[in-house]
Amino acid sequence: MRSSGRNNDSGRGNYRGAGNKKDEKQQRAGRPRPEERRYDVGGTGGPGGPGGKDERGGTKGGGTKGGGPKSGGPKSSGSRGAAARGGAKGGPRTGAKSGPGAKGGPKGGPQRGRGQAPARPREYDAQVEERNRARHNKPQIKTPKTFGDQEGERLQKVLARAGMGSRRACEELIDQARVEVNGQIVMEQGVRVDPEKDEIKVDGLTVATQSYLFFALNKPAGVVSTMEDPDGRQCLGDYVTNRETRLFHVGRLDTETEGIILLTNHGELAHRLTHPRYGVKKTYLAAIQGPLPRDLGKQLKDGIQLEDGYARADHFRVVENTGKNYLVEVTLHEGRKHIVRRMLSEAGFPVDKLVRTSFGPIALGDQKSGWLRRMTNTEVGMLMREVEL
Repeated sequence: MRSSGRNNDSGRGNYRGAGNKKDEKQQRAGRPRPEERRYDVGGTGGPGGPGGKDERGGTKGGGTKGGGPKSGGPKSSGSRGAAARGGAKGGPRTGAKSGPGAKGGPKGGPQRGRGQAPARPREYDAQVEERNRARHNKPQIKTPKTFGDQEGERLQKVLARAGMGSRRACEELIDQARVEVNGQIVMEQGVRVDPEKDEIKVDGLTVATQSYLFFALNKPAGVVSTMEDPDGRQCLGDYVTNRETRLFHVGRLDTETEGIILLTNHGELAHRLTHPRYGVKKTYLAAIQGPLPRDLGKQLKDGIQLEDGYARADHFRVVENTGKNYLVEVTLHEGRKHIVRRMLSEAGFPVDKLVRTSFGPIALGDQKSGWLRRMTNTEVGMLMREVEL
């Protein structure tokens, strides 16, 4: 009998040793021992409480799976269940209510559970809110004009379109301080201008940046100085029939007089070029018969009495003389009808042929009779400077 008792004790000891090893393995694996799997029966909505399932899938009502009483256990069982709940299947449930107060703790106080960030103080939240408001209340940054609606055109583009050269060449003009806008020298690139309103000059000469046209025609003899002729004679309009805009002539030339005559659609420029106030000079070559007295030039400069008043020449010189044939040059700023022919005829030297060789700063040069050419931007600038435009 004693031997059997010893055997039983030894068997019981072996059984306990095996149980301890099994418990150690479960603790290493993070699982609670079977006798530690308690259930919270004190809560109303948590696992094991009335109307809820227990952690191991038991029936509602808070009883244990092993057939324990359905009624709630002693109050200590709730705390024991809460202590052992961390090892139950599925992990902790920090969001479930375990009592009549706030989540997991007394009413009105935050409870720190596993997986929840610690509560921040109100002062920190206020600072964060203040920083956010300061960031959104910053004044709006104004974007450069290159990103938005742009007013006007770049100066170098306007100059290039006006015939001053390529854009790169116009940029070099700006770098050399040779360009001015409304009286101010431009010192930087990218300045925007309004071609219709701003006054642009290069080397002191106005640039015709607007949609104006300027032409110089070498009028042949026999052409009437009008844009249209009701009698069907050849007129100035026959030379500009293909132009998109309507042009008009600056001043007149006699039908038998040849030479340069200007055509444009710039009304103010045409008006000033023909107004006596601005005194734009015109130069003529006249073929007359001699011999000429030495004081002919003095007579013309002093003034010749005509039907409509005195007429005075600004300059006179003999260009060529072959026998009795003389070629003389007469310059004057008046623009009365047949003024040169009448002055020389009154002095006793009728004109055989008359050619106007220049109108202000615009010279006829080697332009052939009947040819129409577009004036350069430099020539237009010189004309405008002549009449203070």
